[in-house]
Amino acid sequence: MATQKLDPKKLEEAASKLRAIAHPMRIAIIGLLEKKEQMNVTEIYESLKIEQASASHHLNILKTKGVLDSRRAGKNTFYFLKHEALSQIIDCINRCN
Repeated sequence: MATQKLDPKKLEEAASKLRAIAHPMRIAIIGLLEKKEQMNVTEIYESLKIEQASASHHLNILKTKGVLDSRRAGKNTFYFLKHEALSQIIDCINRCN
């Protein structure tokens, strides 16, 4: 078996993304955005029946950790999944099993 050198920076980055998605509300947000390509904060908090501040908090975490991205359109900010980031997370999990 070939040994790989452990890169602490990459390990922390992966752990950070996994922590970001390891919350029931954030998993729910990802699920919504898988079904609908992009949504604004209002659509998200109304769909999940949570407070706007809570939705914004979770969206900010997901965006900061590179799982989501956003674009502005007038007064609205639309959030969408960064598929490359999610694919990397899923690949990592699959390799660990």
